[in-house]
Amino acid sequence: MAQLVLFNKPYNVLSQFTDNSFQNKKQQHSASRETLSDYIDIKKVYPAGRLDRDSEGLLLLTDSGVLQHQIAHPKHSKEKSYWVQVDGAITEQALQQLRRGVKLKDGLTLPAKARIIQEPDIWPRTPPVRFRKEIPTSWIELTISEGKNRQVRRMTAVVGFPTLRLVRHRIGQWQLRNLQPGKFIILHV
Repeated sequence: MAQLVLFNKPYNVLSQFTDNSFQNKKQQHSASRETLSDYIDIKKVYPAGRLDRDSEGLLLLTDSGVLQHQIAHPKHSKEKSYWVQVDGAITEQALQQLRRGVKLKDGLTLPAKARIIQEPDIWPRTPPVRFRKEIPTSWIELTISEGKNRQVRRMTAVVGFPTLRLVRHRIGQWQLRNLQPGKFIILHV
């Protein structure tokens, strides 16, 4: 039976157990950045996929190479859903572009599911997202089934609505639910 750790990764935490840049001699003058080891003390579990340092939310870790492959490998097409706060009042036209797929430098994205949502009832981010009184923000739910580098941020930027905050709340059948930042639960699957 494999262990599956559902972790709510806080903002500004690396999705790895060590800060490789800190080990670089040129970087030793700077402080180490927070990593998974600051939150998770479970031996022999590894992330199944990544979540950028400036993104928050659900990160799955497992002690099973088979399960890790099933979750992270693109050929398995696990849907990943995000709550995305964007700069500006997003338009139906922009949502349609996301639904069709958008052209990025590394190719066309697969069609996404995209819809406007109310601001989710989640924790405040530290530090908070910048606030500009004269420019509104919108929240969308974006669901993708691939994982290009920084894909969601690049997709919203291409359609004219840069991402301000990005929270992954679902990977396949696993959901964040009410798991608070920095906390985790262990499932046996």
